[in-house]
Amino acid sequence: MSPRKKAGFNFEEALEELESLVTSMEEGDLSLEESLQAFEKGIKLTRECQTALKQAEQKVQVLLNQSGDTEDLETGELED
Repeated sequence: MSPRKKAGFNFEEALEELESLVTSMEEGDLSLEESLQAFEKGIKLTRECQTALKQAEQKVQVLLNQSGDTEDLETGELED
């Protein structure tokens, strides 16, 4: 299920949780099992955040295309 359809997905909260997981793993205080669980959760959060960012980018592109002054988000070049 995409983050947009998930009830309660919050990009900023997911990013904060991801940062917290990374910090915990970097400190080395987690057991192997806890580290694996944190890693798994981190991968899931990363994918959800990437999906949310891609959807936001697509929305921006649609809005730019509707306005007539478009710039390709991939290349940064102005389009006619």
